[in-house]
Amino acid sequence: MGTFYTNCKVANHVDRKKSVEIPKLLVDTGGEFTWVQADTLKKAGITTEKKDYTFVMANGQQITRTIGFAIIHVGDAVTIDEVVFAQPGDLELLGARSLEGLNLRVDSRAKKLVAGGPILAA
Repeated sequence: MGTFYTNCKVANHVDRKKSVEIPKLLVDTGGEFTWVQADTLKKAGITTEKKDYTFVMANGQQITRTIGFAIIHVGDAVTIDEVVFAQPGDLELLGARSLEGLNLRVDSRAKKLVAGGPILAA
């Protein structure tokens, strides 16, 4: 499929006026969570909600990170999701859970995100 990036806005779920633009976020359908640098999330006033969440990296290493709640905007799409407070050296990723909430899918030929279409109700 290849890799590509998108830009997004992350906002505080309590005070939506507090937000930050992220110009380069790797789209990662293989990753569950969205990862954003901790300093960036703190600038938007996003606070930690869950501590010491354990993740298994691609190389098998286990790490722990903190989780918070944020509103995520990509283009006209918006969702609220848990986000990981990434540490220096961590990639910033737009994960599968956020993509599902945004109702976006990957167009692998064009290397861009497109509308997911109607959602099945039952």
